Amino acid sequence: MLFTLLSCVFFMALVGWVSYQKSKNSTNDSDGYFLAGRGLTGTFIAGSLLLTNLSAEQLIGLNGQAYRANLSNMAWEVTAAFAIVICALILLPRYLGGAFTTLPEFLSTRFDEGVRRYTVILFMLGYVLVTIPSVLYSGALAILRLFDVPTLLGISFENSVWLVIWIVGIIGAIYAIFGGLKAVAISDTLNGIGLIIIGLIVPILGFIALGNGNMLEGMKAITIEHSDKLNAIGSSTDSVPFGTIFTGMILMNMFYWGTNQYVIQRTLGAKNLAEGQKGVLYSGFYKLTVPFLMMIPGVIAYHLYGSTMDPVDLAYPTIVTNILPTFMSGFFLAVLLGAVFSSFNSLLNSASTMFALDIYKAGFNKEATDRQLINMSKYFGSILALISFFIAPMLMDAPDGLWDLIRRFTGFFNIPIIAIVLVGILSKRIPAIGAKIAIFFHVITYYMLVWGLNQFFDIEITMNFIHISAILFVIEVGIMIVVGKLKPLETPYQFKPNPKVNMVPWKYAIPVTVILLSLVVGMYLLFSPIGVAYARGIVSPWFFPSIIGLVIISSILYFRAIRSWNNKYTKFMEKRHGRNGHNVKNKIVV
Repeated sequence: MLFTLLSCVFFMALVGWVSYQKSKNSTNDSDGYFLAGRGLTGTFIAGSLLLTNLSAEQLIGLNGQAYRANLSNMAWEVTAAFAIVICALILLPRYLGGAFTTLPEFLSTRFDEGVRRYTVILFMLGYVLVTIPSVLYSGALAILRLFDVPTLLGISFENSVWLVIWIVGIIGAIYAIFGGLKAVAISDTLNGIGLIIIGLIVPILGFIALGNGNMLEGMKAITIEHSDKLNAIGSSTDSVPFGTIFTGMILMNMFYWGTNQYVIQRTLGAKNLAEGQKGVLYSGFYKLTVPFLMMIPGVIAYHLYGSTMDPVDLAYPTIVTNILPTFMSGFFLAVLLGAVFSSFNSLLNSASTMFALDIYKAGFNKEATDRQLINMSKYFGSILALISFFIAPMLMDAPDGLWDLIRRFTGFFNIPIIAIVLVGILSKRIPAIGAKIAIFFHVITYYMLVWGLNQFFDIEITMNFIHISAILFVIEVGIMIVVGKLKPLETPYQFKPNPKVNMVPWKYAIPVTVILLSLVVGMYLLFSPIGVAYARGIVSPWFFPSIIGLVIISSILYFRAIRSWNNKYTKFMEKRHGRNGHNVKNKIVV
């Protein structure tokens, strides 16, 4: 126990020291505090996105769902690649081109201050009631199981949850409030490396345990026994039916990767467009590792311990406790706490940024100095953290696991925000009133369809909430279009570029996109009845021909993408510098 704590403190102190050395003197102005001085490279953006997104919530929640059902929940992670591509190629150039610090700031230029305020309220409610508490609770659950805190301190499980949440939350809040975005991004990258290492070690040791010392036998066992657990093609009875990937899920992922402030804030701090696109697309490849690192251990736990574990969110902590060597427990705890701190810090940092810039400065003190904005951000972050400490323990009552609960509640704010952003970018005459109507319509209607009708009128809607989200998205876009026809803007909206960084795109953006999306298809071939979920063997006879076909199609698209990119890049540089001014070194040579 003492060795675990000391080694944990050592690893965390090392990360903290490196982060401090790299970020000191970077929080003297608002750009430095909120956007890391607009100097983040692709590596730090990708590393920060990785750990901001992949936290204890995923380690605990996704493994719990894999233990309970199958791999259908991997859709939330793997298909995020489509949204990541849209963010990198379409949304990010618009954000950096306007030098925006927050998404609500962008919406205020497209619509008005009212839409800006309503969007901030949606974000704040989502962060306070769902996202921040879930990060704290999932981290606390893992720590409780790893150290058996109730027995160690002689207190109840419920009291232990409260205690650990407050300890972890206070330490994380201090780091977030005083460190600024650059410190968060650097520590995220370092902790992200540790997360990948631990993520690889746990399933390897799990396979060895399952195969009685032989890793290959363990891998074979999960493909032959209960192979349905490896199926990512969700049925209508799963929490993520396969059809939802093509309806509401792509929209929810577009919200998360393209408009969610605590995610895009890293990209808004990019030193130039190329580094921003590089960081975003790199993160897409990290997402493809999630089924292996954060779901397969749940499947292994099912084979090792049976189906009686309650709650299901104990699957990952249990397998870690039983198979991880004692000398690595401190490293694991440091990585786990780093993951919790990362998401918690990022959420506090982004919520505080929106409050300081979109509420305090925009609504109360337009002449606020950088120091006033930073101080206001710190005050608000402290209050927000304190509120979340009281809400997080309430997640103990989640009946179907933490993951399902979080996804359902985020439906309150993700769909109206992505609908407003897309309409704002693609239209020129739709007024602010259309966006405001869409926001109020969504919040009320979504609640009634998912919970309200059943609670108040005993009418049960059996349609999956992801499909409901897609339908509401279409209706809300339709509402805004109708309002735009009835009461269009007198003067069409025109985007006015005002970049603070170089806007030359990354030369490999399109080819890398082709590779990324091809790998997404490959993942679904692997985790399907064609692949390792085949009931009568390791894989079906159709698996390898399917993979060969995918490689051929992807290769054709890859080389076409290179030729198309070189043509577009040449035209871009000729327009920018004149016919003889483009830099031919940035062409991709095949």
